[in-house]
Amino acid sequence: MTNNKKQIEIELRALLTREEYTRVKKFLAERAIDLGKDDKDVYFFLLPNKIVKVVNNVSQKTAKIVIKFNRLRRGRSDFEEIEIPINPKDFEKAVKLFSALPFEQIQNSYQKRHNYRYNGVEIALKYSETWGFHMELEITIDNLAKKDKAERKIRKVAQELEVKILTEEELAKFAKRIDQEYKNNSPENKNIIPSSAFNEYLVQDDKTGVETTTMGVPEQ
Repeated sequence: MTNNKKQIEIELRALLTREEYTRVKKFLAERAIDLGKDDKDVYFFLLPNKIVKVVNNVSQKTAKIVIKFNRLRRGRSDFEEIEIPINPKDFEKAVKLFSALPFEQIQNSYQKRHNYRYNGVEIALKYSETWGFHMELEITIDNLAKKDKAERKIRKVAQELEVKILTEEELAKFAKRIDQEYKNNSPENKNIIPSSAFNEYLVQDDKTGVETTTMGVPEQ
């Protein structure tokens, strides 16, 4: 029997400094349910009010095509989506297929990511070249009537983690800047660590087993 229930992600985000990333990672490693590493290579195909994603779940060795019926800078935290699993071998073929269509813009992002569950909230600690260190806090619902309760729960966890949730205005401004940078092909922040070098910036504490980030550029 087909499951016709909607899948709506209530998703809030926070930008993090290196120090905040390290502190939150240590907290979650000690107190949250560790859902594991979840690195992704994602192509975003932008429409005025929607977004299509082709996702290679590198860590999980899976892939999927996703359509989200809302875009980040549209002033909402609810993102209804539909997912279609595909064979990871078809990832590049799917990217080529969608690249041939007249989308408003195409973006690509490799995301270093680790997932946790804490007090009923899915938390992704992430790093990408465009976003830097950041986190997503999410609850999936099947009815928009549950949105306010889900948001309150997420904000309570964010408060406990001592991270600042981006306002709708801040998120819209940030997303707009990223879109413009892709158009100009000239990112403003030249000091962001390339995602390909991210592993070189992780040092594991022998006592806690927690990976923390080092400062500066790796020695050549």
